[in-house]
Amino acid sequence: MSQPVNIADLLEGHVTLQLESIDRLYLNGYVAQLQHGAGLVGFLSKHRGYPIASPALLGQITKDFLARLQAFVQREHIPLFTFQRHESKDQRAHHERAQRPVRDAVVLVGVAQEKAYAFSARRLAGPRAVFEFTRNKSVIPNYYYFYLDDADWGECFLKVCSYAPWGLKLYLNGHEWLKRQLAKQGIGFQALDNGFSSCENPQALQQLAHSLGPQHVQAFLSKWLDRLPLPLSAADRSAGYDYGLSIWQMEYSLTQIMDRPLAGRQFFEEVIGDNLDLGRPDRVQLIFPRKIISTTPGSFRTRLLYEGVQPSLHVSYKGFDLKQYYKEGRGLRTEGTFHNPADFGLNKGIENLGALMDLGSQINRRLLEVERVSHNCGLSAGSIQKVVQPTLTQEGQRAPGLKFGDPRVMALMLVLCQFASLMGGLRNRDLRGQMAPLLGLAPEQYSPGQASYDLRRLLRKGLLWRAEHSQRYYLTPSGWKLARLYARLEARVFRPALTAINGPPMALPGALERALAQVDAQLDQLIGQAFPARKAA
Repeated sequence: MSQPVNIADLLEGHVTLQLESIDRLYLNGYVAQLQHGAGLVGFLSKHRGYPIASPALLGQITKDFLARLQAFVQREHIPLFTFQRHESKDQRAHHERAQRPVRDAVVLVGVAQEKAYAFSARRLAGPRAVFEFTRNKSVIPNYYYFYLDDADWGECFLKVCSYAPWGLKLYLNGHEWLKRQLAKQGIGFQALDNGFSSCENPQALQQLAHSLGPQHVQAFLSKWLDRLPLPLSAADRSAGYDYGLSIWQMEYSLTQIMDRPLAGRQFFEEVIGDNLDLGRPDRVQLIFPRKIISTTPGSFRTRLLYEGVQPSLHVSYKGFDLKQYYKEGRGLRTEGTFHNPADFGLNKGIENLGALMDLGSQINRRLLEVERVSHNCGLSAGSIQKVVQPTLTQEGQRAPGLKFGDPRVMALMLVLCQFASLMGGLRNRDLRGQMAPLLGLAPEQYSPGQASYDLRRLLRKGLLWRAEHSQRYYLTPSGWKLARLYARLEARVFRPALTAINGPPMALPGALERALAQVDAQLDQLIGQAFPARKAA
């Protein structure tokens, strides 16, 4: 009978291409000085030189912007569309790109009404016309989408609000950027929908992905600010009213292309079944480098979504969504989406792009490691032997055996089964406080050194893992199964059996006596099958 596929078998030696990269990147463009009323007054009066900072001037700026936009699309022969309500903007853009295959130019301009917070004006009392601006009004102005084909970034778009403070939003794609860079360097590749299925030089591809940084995004923005007609002119930006960038949403992905697509799909479907509890607070800590306490905001959950027959596994932490799916029957895609970098102690500035990339890489790889430990962690004869016998870890560290029946080992397993250990983890002092009574010792007789030794061998055997920057140890799925097996065998099989052998039979309740008799009969049957009696001569 063939062994079931597991993540170690699948990934080791069967990944033909592995790539970590930024995927979709959504950014906000904003002018810091125009985010408040006093700054807008200064822009109109001091910079633009108007004697009165009137709200009518904002309408003139919008009117001038639309006139320049009309002249631009006519001069460049660019299609101008008004998006219908509920129309897919991406589908329209995809259709137009096929009809108008330009390079390093504007493909089309689309207009859509969307909600925004704009300035409202209030005239102050006095002989002169003085207005106070407050940005607290929800309106539905026109947004203008510039769908682009950029020489470095490929398919992307920039949209601008026609109302002050004239905010921008950018959409870029890291995989498209990589495709353009490989083409420039003459490195051959085969594209996978929003990714790669093969590459002539995988090392160069990964190096390019790691090199992508804020400077490339800033260069893109500067280039198109100079080329597009926008409400703020080049003179405005030169005077200090230039756009800064913040991260609105960022996806960081790990794609592993398999040479055995069918086996990979089987693995992924089995992994889904084994990890539906990943969203629980105690298991979220296995993936995200953050402590979860009772006051941690957000809902912790695991979602299993289907698009047609394609499943995807989602794990949520605050505003972060971790997703895993099998892409086009070829590759395992593990992808984390940052909606709010503040969830991890970072601000949204574009300068934190590299830090988010590192964090996304850690989270994606932790998910795979948790799945590696939990998937197919049934207690086979081989896995039990590795626990009982001394072994070496992958780093060459010695892992002493955990022999069944050893009083200290059995006490350790009982500690691991306790509720407090499951939920709050174990520290050295916690283990000392629980182990000494179980061993019949005074507290000082089970030393911190002995506790460190026990925690270390449980860790090296894969029964525990240690939280980053913490001295707390938590049970792994296989550790939980093994601890229960040891405790149950001790309490329900060996102890009653020895009692029955060495002492008078105990009177048991009828239901329990019948249940134990059934267990005893099944054991006799198994022993008989393993050691069949010799036929009489």
